[in-house]
Amino acid sequence: MKNAELVVIPSPGVGHLISTVEISKLLLNRDHRLSITVLIMKLPIDSGVDGYINSLSATATPRLRFVDLHLPQGDSASQPQDPSSKSKSPLSFFANFMDRHKAPVRNVVAELTRSDSSSRLAGFIIDMFCTAMIDVANEFGVPTYAFFTSGAAFLGLKLHLQSLSDDHHQDITELKNTETELRIPSFTNPVPVRVLPSVVADKAGGSTMVITHARRLRETKGIMVNTFMELESYAVEYFLNSDKTPPIFPVGPILNLSDGGDDIRTKQSRPIMEWLDHQPPSSVVFLCFGSMGCFEEDQVKEIAQALENSGHRFLWSLRRPPSKEKNKMQLPSDYENPSEVLPEGFLERTTEVGKVIGWAPQVAVLSHPATGGFVSHCGWNSTLESVWCGVPMATWPLYAEQQMNAFEMVTELEIAVEIKMDYFKGFHGDEDKKPEILSADLIEGGIRRLMMGGESEIRKKVKEMREKSRVAMAEGGSSYNTIGRLIEEVMNSIA
Repeated sequence: MKNAELVVIPSPGVGHLISTVEISKLLLNRDHRLSITVLIMKLPIDSGVDGYINSLSATATPRLRFVDLHLPQGDSASQPQDPSSKSKSPLSFFANFMDRHKAPVRNVVAELTRSDSSSRLAGFIIDMFCTAMIDVANEFGVPTYAFFTSGAAFLGLKLHLQSLSDDHHQDITELKNTETELRIPSFTNPVPVRVLPSVVADKAGGSTMVITHARRLRETKGIMVNTFMELESYAVEYFLNSDKTPPIFPVGPILNLSDGGDDIRTKQSRPIMEWLDHQPPSSVVFLCFGSMGCFEEDQVKEIAQALENSGHRFLWSLRRPPSKEKNKMQLPSDYENPSEVLPEGFLERTTEVGKVIGWAPQVAVLSHPATGGFVSHCGWNSTLESVWCGVPMATWPLYAEQQMNAFEMVTELEIAVEIKMDYFKGFHGDEDKKPEILSADLIEGGIRRLMMGGESEIRKKVKEMREKSRVAMAEGGSSYNTIGRLIEEVMNSIA
């Protein structure tokens, strides 16, 4: 049997890239006949992509290659989005960015098929947002598999909304600002419209984008989902019993457990981990809101007051919002002096029980025995990391599908407590209206429920799910077996 070459296309940005690389490594470890070429699209800002790729060089293998895709100099799709421009929304920018990369993808794949006679091109694996690349795979006559970096329940929502639009001719933008609850086949409970991603009801193109991606996902030969049967059993069973969707492959949890640390990150991590070493078991509440999570000063002060009033030990990853004067594609950064936004005297009063940091080695912190709770934005990677480490969450979603993730963890699975499930902030505060300010009392209440003494039901359930997540990935586990079936299908396609 010939060797098989897979072309893998992650969405631009380090968050999606990391999980895509991890599933690629997993596939390679399972079958020596596979080779994978990962095609890298870069946004105008470097959000850590170069550093992450460089960190992989020590463990590089000839069977895992990375190719940077370059657009012609001056190509409009490679330029930063001007926030003062009314002609292009961020959504149209991203769609154009993706379309403009079809030609470079086509060129790289053509060269691969010419230069490597030992392998046959077996297919594309594309990120959930890269459905435009199905066209290129079709040109080469190979199947496309999607890698859905969110959960199975959310996949069910996307496909359900597309069905409402295409099959029932419902204008889903009319859902905006209603108190409606939707019956979605991948959820056991009715889902309030208020926790749907804001893009769903966006009349300026967001709704169309959601429907288009979902429609194209149905064209794939299969959808790999970063979840596992034991976590989302109801949603997975729905897909396994459905004849209206492509086959799904629950392959998770796919995690980067090393935090991808380079020398700089290792140096930043050391004092954090040393501080945790001196804290009692399960005593620290960890607050971290992802690579794009940040708050303005008035909200920061409420969080600080809540932490001080709660009396709990804390580790707080506090990030500075991007400047509003520059382009929207900037990311939050670390404060040189966090006291400038904190209540006067806060650092001095809490010096014995708390530590305010910038960037955080999230997996290492969640894995530490001193960490007892996680106040999180509910990004899917962070949610899976919390489950893997057996640390219960308090949900404070900010953007994208995070409100849906919060609803699933709190209401569907009952392994998290709520601070506020329907909080929306947007990527960099560019939402329709200024986000509400959550009060110190509300935040404190969530922290107290999260850090309840003894073995709460939520804490017990999270610890049980922790063990199930490990079993799923071990030999003979549900995800292990699913990955085996996927590889068998890929290899049979070139036999």
